[in-house]
Amino acid sequence: MARKITIAAAQVGAVHKWSDRKETMARLITLLDEASSKGAQVVLFPEVALTTFFPRYLFTSQEELDTFFEHGDDITQSPNTKLLFDRAHELGIDISLGFAERTSEGTGYNASVYYSAKAGKVLSKYRKIHLPGTKEPFEGKDAINQLEKRYFQPGNLGFNAFRAPGLLSNALKAAKGLTNGAVSEEAMTSIGQGDPILGMMICNDRRWPEAWRSYGLQGVELILCGYNTNGYAPDLWGSNKNQTVEEATKDALFHHRLSMQSNSYMNSCFSVCAARCGWDDDKYSLIAGSSIVSPEGYILAEAKTDADELIVAEIDLAECRQGKTKTFDFARHRRVETYGLIVEQTGVEEPALLPAST
Repeated sequence: MARKITIAAAQVGAVHKWSDRKETMARLITLLDEASSKGAQVVLFPEVALTTFFPRYLFTSQEELDTFFEHGDDITQSPNTKLLFDRAHELGIDISLGFAERTSEGTGYNASVYYSAKAGKVLSKYRKIHLPGTKEPFEGKDAINQLEKRYFQPGNLGFNAFRAPGLLSNALKAAKGLTNGAVSEEAMTSIGQGDPILGMMICNDRRWPEAWRSYGLQGVELILCGYNTNGYAPDLWGSNKNQTVEEATKDALFHHRLSMQSNSYMNSCFSVCAARCGWDDDKYSLIAGSSIVSPEGYILAEAKTDADELIVAEIDLAECRQGKTKTFDFARHRRVETYGLIVEQTGVEEPALLPAST
């Protein structure tokens, strides 16, 4: 049974430290309107989509830092974002948006939400778990910093897959009267025919297979991942600190594609990723490469620029079943009794050195 939906990645080009919030929001709404004209049902926006990627800066003023965060418990009603959610509801399009979250207790998170136009509310929130970079800035005056560990706490909501209603007209439902996640006998024997199963991750999470497998074990069919990824940041990463900007950007794009394609394949799911890219503040390079990837690991659509750009693809979630029932049939092939080290140990512990030769 075909289970087709149309999805889009809304890539956003450079946003400067001095950019006007209203102008940035207008750009997002323009991309959303374009997505509507192309029949998109789900639109993904990037990580920290509303501002420049501020963790590259060291802020000494809490007041200035807080201007980059969204405050309050309901992101759909924030003065900075309400227009976008209202427009999504008006167009009948689901959206996923990345933003800096400041909780009522004052804690900062790198967060994203999934808003369902049919339900008229946020269905799920995710907080970035794998925070890259450092807490303290590098000593070099020209060093490119990434101070996420300074401004955010690691996410505390886990990797929770969820179903999105209203995207498929032929989705199986739980029998009436069943609660607590119970499903009808028909649904129990018809795995892969319900409402789409989605999961969110943010930027660096895509490099960690544990995140993907956590979703894969919940039957995920579509991963949404917004990102801000440095094209050139030799103090943070890279195979060679003497690389040129062009060489470093090529490497960053290669590893980005490798992460999305290989993990989509190994978990038999589609993925869509959306970049915040271009030259922020006319100085800091962020890669583009927004894409939609199939469960076989093929790129179905990819951005051609490092500016505002929408990519769209119709996908058939039924294609996930090939991998989920054969090569990556977890129930048949996984050997959990051998995987203990993955959760028992965090850092590397090498085997003991061999004795010196006599």
